[in-house]
Amino acid sequence: MTDTQQVYDVIIIGGGPAGLTAAIALTDAGARTALVARRLPYADNRTTALLGASTDLLERLDAWRRCSAQAAPLKTMRLVDDTGRLIRAPEVRFSAEEIGREQFGFNIDNRSLVNALEARAAELAMLTRFDDEAAAIQPDGAAVAVTTRQGQSLTGRLVVGADGRNSLCREAAGIEVTSRELGQSALTFNITHSRPHRNISTEFHTEHGPCVFVPLSGNRSSVVWVSAPKQAERLMALDDAELSDATEKQSHSILGRVEVVPGRHVFPLAIERPRQFAKNRIALVGEAAHVLPPIGAQGLNMGLRDAADIAKVAGQALARGEDPGGSSVLSRYQAARRPDVTSRTWAIDLANRSLLSDFVGMQTMRAAGLHLIGSIGPLRRLAMREGLAPSWRR
Repeated sequence: MTDTQQVYDVIIIGGGPAGLTAAIALTDAGARTALVARRLPYADNRTTALLGASTDLLERLDAWRRCSAQAAPLKTMRLVDDTGRLIRAPEVRFSAEEIGREQFGFNIDNRSLVNALEARAAELAMLTRFDDEAAAIQPDGAAVAVTTRQGQSLTGRLVVGADGRNSLCREAAGIEVTSRELGQSALTFNITHSRPHRNISTEFHTEHGPCVFVPLSGNRSSVVWVSAPKQAERLMALDDAELSDATEKQSHSILGRVEVVPGRHVFPLAIERPRQFAKNRIALVGEAAHVLPPIGAQGLNMGLRDAADIAKVAGQALARGEDPGGSSVLSRYQAARRPDVTSRTWAIDLANRSLLSDFVGMQTMRAAGLHLIGSIGPLRRLAMREGLAPSWRR
């Protein structure tokens, strides 16, 4: 079906993992859906740690089996205080076995994940794909008009904005966003190493931010190295041999000899949150709805929960004969997402501030908190379960 005069139940703008997941989930929930997103090969080798609820969702949508062979299970997570300060936190180790799971989740390259979602989306008869970008989005009382760059006109009762940090959908909805630059940058790249990772993700906490080594399949890992912007640019400018040496030193050689794989990216860190998650027939998902530093693997996992929640509330509305873009439906989506996004943003911001703080009192509280989590079993297990998904969703 390519009739651009068709009125869709839902139009999704943006074809990243969150947008593709939303399109599949909404179609699965019974919505006549359009997806406006360019079909472009995924351009880099960045990875994502998908926690348990995310892989469960992808399994329900029949996407996970298409990429699971490329994923590495995450069975143990280590937090190591590498600040060199006088007051340091003890090492904390979280094991999935302790909460009755084989693994917390899986680390997978984004290219494989997107390919799997694209393959599943292509099978759905009620999902129409427009290989294009939105140029204009105009909500009114009854519907939302979308005009693409190639001049196609679409109408939807609900638009889902999955179009990233500079969201055209968010602007069209009239949703304000609060943003705070963190004065940190993240350098991301992949490595091979001579020793096995044993499915252990290790997070070294430095005085400028965490440096995380996350398992990939084989003797490979992905690295997210958060530091001061000038340090990140200095690392980015190193050649592969120099960065390999620096990475091995930062890892304290726990993975043996390290070799950097070509392909690296550096980006500034910020926290962004819109004042609303839905307004004027437009609902936001993914980085249009929240931007967080790469701490605790929360970003895309929250984006997939966005997709699941908008599919649930819109699907229920359609089943009851309601307008999926009506104010009551958007209010239900808002109510579903606000506690999750607010609590995760607060927790990640606090963890990051406590790590960066030069205040001895804050360092002491951080060390004491990690000591309690590491030494008290029920508290540690609660932290693990909450890290996977909010308790009210289980």
